[in-house]
Amino acid sequence: MNKEIVRDTFFLSMKSKEATKEDAQIGQDLVDTLIANSQRCVGLAGNMIGYQKRVIVFMENKKPVLMYNPVYLKKEGPYKAVEGCLSLDGERETIRYNSIKVEYLNEKFQKRIKTYKGFTAQIIQHEMDHLEGILI
Repeated sequence: MNKEIVRDTFFLSMKSKEATKEDAQIGQDLVDTLIANSQRCVGLAGNMIGYQKRVIVFMENKKPVLMYNPVYLKKEGPYKAVEGCLSLDGERETIRYNSIKVEYLNEKFQKRIKTYKGFTAQIIQHEMDHLEGILI
């Protein structure tokens, strides 16, 4: 279901809790909301639609990709980036990494490890910041 975007900075600044199989609907809601906002958004985190669970979604090759409980295994190539966010007004500068290796559970809650580079890596880092309550 397409959900309203949360703009409450207090709520967004709280760390998210680990997701379980019972949270699969959150993933579907994230996908639906990302698709509904695809003209102005390339990724979302659970707290952006009202769930303090460790779930993110992003577009890769024009398809939504879900990650439950993502964690970094490796980061390489730091650089400065300027980003905006649906939950916040304006843009902010931050440090991102050109290459990241992430361990996560996919939409079927199967463990996966994958390396991402470039803009896709940047999107994932932005959404993973949301899981930690970091506002960018």
